[in-house]
Amino acid sequence: MATYWFCVKHHAVETGPDICPPIDRLGPYDTEAEAERALEKAQERNAEWDNDPDWTDETDWAGLPKRRDDE
Repeated sequence: MATYWFCVKHHAVETGPDICPPIDRLGPYDTEAEAERALEKAQERNAEWDNDPDWTDETDWAGLPKRRDDE
């Protein structure tokens, strides 16, 4: 089975031995279609994290994010 990556530098799906370095890519994905949706999926995940009811923007004494159940 082929492995697909999405290059954030070139905004292109890549596969095979000539792919961009890990710093420039998202994945791996099982299908080309999944790789094509990489940026959209990342935006969806960011929105889920931003709206996660278990986390708050408040920080603890060390400056780290607090969980709501830590209050």
